[in-house]
Amino acid sequence: MGTPYVLILFYSKHGSIAEMAKHIARGVNSVGGIEAKVRQVPNVSETCEATAPEIPDEGSPYVTLDELAECSGLAIGSPSYFGAIAAPLKHFIDQTSMLWLTGRLIDKPACGFTSASSMHGGHEQCLHSMMTPLLHHGMVWAGLPYNNKALLSTTAGGTPYGASHLASKTNEHQLTNDEKSLCEAQGKRIAELTIKLGK
Repeated sequence: MGTPYVLILFYSKHGSIAEMAKHIARGVNSVGGIEAKVRQVPNVSETCEATAPEIPDEGSPYVTLDELAECSGLAIGSPSYFGAIAAPLKHFIDQTSMLWLTGRLIDKPACGFTSASSMHGGHEQCLHSMMTPLLHHGMVWAGLPYNNKALLSTTAGGTPYGASHLASKTNEHQLTNDEKSLCEAQGKRIAELTIKLGK
C-alpha cells in the first residue's frame, strides 16, 4: 500500500480556488507520513452531447471516483454560487452513491475551502453546502480553530468553518497573506487529523 494521501478536490472558475488548493497542499505536505493529491473536476456542459477531454488543458488532473474512495482525508473546494457549491463539483458528488452504499468514506476527516467576490457573498453558506453531503457519507468535518490568529486579523477571507478568499473583480486569484496562512493551517490540520484517525 502506498503513502496515505489527502485528496484536495476542487472546481475553480477564475483561478482563486486553484490557488487556494496549492496552499492547502503545502500545509498537507508539511506533515510527515502523508501527502497531498491535488485533483479538479471538469466543467459541466449545457449541451447534453458534449463531453470533457480526459486530460484538462491546464492545471491538476481530473479526479476519479477511485481516488476519492482511496483517500485517507479530503479537502474540497468550490467558489460560492449564490451561497452554494458550484454545479461541476456537485455533479461529481452526485456520482458517489456507490461509495455511500459501501461506506468507503465513513470516519475519514474532511474540510472545505471557498471563494466569493463580496464579503457577504456566501463564504460560510457555501462551506455548509459542501459539508452536508460529506456528513451523509459519514465523514468527520474539521473547521479552522481560533488558535489560528489570522482568523482574528483577516480583513478578507477566512472563517472557522474553513478557509475562504475574498476575490476582487480585477485580480481573482491573488490571496492575502492571512488567506494563505489559513489555507496552509487548514492543510496541516486535515493532514494531522488524518494521521490521528488512521484512515
